[in-house]
Amino acid sequence: MAENHNPANERQKIKQLEMINITKIFPGVMANSQVNFDVKEGEVHALLGENGAGKSTLMKILYGLYEPNEGEIRINGRPVSIKSPNDSIRLGIGMIHQHFMLVDSLTVAENIALGLPSSRGFMTDLDVVAERVVALGEKYGLQVDPQAYIWQLAVGQRQRVEILKALYRGADLFILDEPTAVLTPQEVDEFMGTMRQMTQEKHSIIFISHKLHEVIDSCDRVTVLRNGRRVGSRPVAGATKLDLARMMVGHEIVLPKITTAPKLGEVRLEVQNVHALSDRETPALRGVTLQVHAGEIVGLAGVSGNGQSELAQVVTGLRKPIQGKVIVNGKDMTGKLPGEFLKQGMAYIPEERMRDGVVGKFTVSENIILRDHDKSPYANRGLLIHRMIGEITDRLIKLFDIRTPSRTTNANSLSGGNIQKVVLARELSRHPKVLVAAQPTRGVDIGAIEFIHNNLLEQREAGAAILLISEDLDEILALSDRVAVMFHGEIMGILSNKDAERGKVGLMMAGERLEHLQQESATP
Repeated sequence: MAENHNPANERQKIKQLEMINITKIFPGVMANSQVNFDVKEGEVHALLGENGAGKSTLMKILYGLYEPNEGEIRINGRPVSIKSPNDSIRLGIGMIHQHFMLVDSLTVAENIALGLPSSRGFMTDLDVVAERVVALGEKYGLQVDPQAYIWQLAVGQRQRVEILKALYRGADLFILDEPTAVLTPQEVDEFMGTMRQMTQEKHSIIFISHKLHEVIDSCDRVTVLRNGRRVGSRPVAGATKLDLARMMVGHEIVLPKITTAPKLGEVRLEVQNVHALSDRETPALRGVTLQVHAGEIVGLAGVSGNGQSELAQVVTGLRKPIQGKVIVNGKDMTGKLPGEFLKQGMAYIPEERMRDGVVGKFTVSENIILRDHDKSPYANRGLLIHRMIGEITDRLIKLFDIRTPSRTTNANSLSGGNIQKVVLARELSRHPKVLVAAQPTRGVDIGAIEFIHNNLLEQREAGAAILLISEDLDEILALSDRVAVMFHGEIMGILSNKDAERGKVGLMMAGERLEHLQQESATP
């Protein structure tokens, strides 16, 4: 695409955007009620709220995916009509979705050029596209190979492509929906640098996140929604995480943590010298040995990509090890199918909830009974008992505070946090003997985090053996009786809760073995 095809050359730059008295009603649900929101040029404005508070609906209205029942949108004081994403893009608004909208089988340049006219008429101009992509990447710190296929890229690089795609189309204002939810700590730092560069170039950013420390570190203003209504707006300067959490949920939040010694039972989950390959056929696990007892939480800490995902898949039957043993409740389960693990009392909260946790086109009820749809009390002699399914689902919706219009709503219509609650309701209601929880609070709000942490501690008290895999070090330190640290597919060491100091765990996450640290501390 030649420079003269840049839509930004054909319109006035966005100096201010206003959403005035926006109301959106779905059948049985008031998603937004008289919401006012604005963002100024060069500003990072955070939009906060619990899952289901109406944030995504409001932004989908701004991006043209929904039309409001009431209200108007103004750019630079003038009303505008946004009936589709094409209208939004034409006006200079870009949206980076939490679940990326890229075609895996195409290159970076092909994805960015997709849907745009070529500067050469019927002939492609991917060389021109690639040249401009490289220039934009250098300007904003978003370097990525324009010839690389999307499937070859890491998550952080895919996000770069999404941002480059919006920049290429001339976006002035960016809607960033949970932009750091799937990034490593290093990628988060790089991303924050990109945001600073974008605002210096007079781009505006609407930042949707549940990570309150990121909001405080990177945003200028914050607006909070609760139950579809605007609670208030305030400058971020001077705000604390507790202030923002209180605005979001309407009461004080106290995140639970372990305060009692574990009541240890037998070893329920054991891996012995396990080796496994990644999806790319490279070594992912290199001789992992670990035990989890009944009544304890073992936290697995580590930077993303160091074998945690593969270990979770190996101990739930989703990936076969090439060496070593997996033992569940004293039974050798090495190489068994996931259904056999379920029979041994295994429950699994996967990190990719949309891919592995729910079937998006199934209803809430159908997802709740997914594991046990052919068993009592959901079925009798192969026939579903719909009355019982409805009663149990309604009870779990209430117990786990799943914000859904009804049990017949499709899972992909729910917010991320409520999808996570559906997974929790299904897995925990099975009263598991062994629970593998991978990134259980990724992308959920502070209120849901409190709820999930309490549930994990309740399962611990009930005698479950829990393997907690998380990239949130605060979560690991608060909930784990013991902390195992992974680096490059190996266990660097295992610490008791009282010995798991942040600095020590951080060094182990970077590749220092526990025995080396102990030797150094013992050296006079």
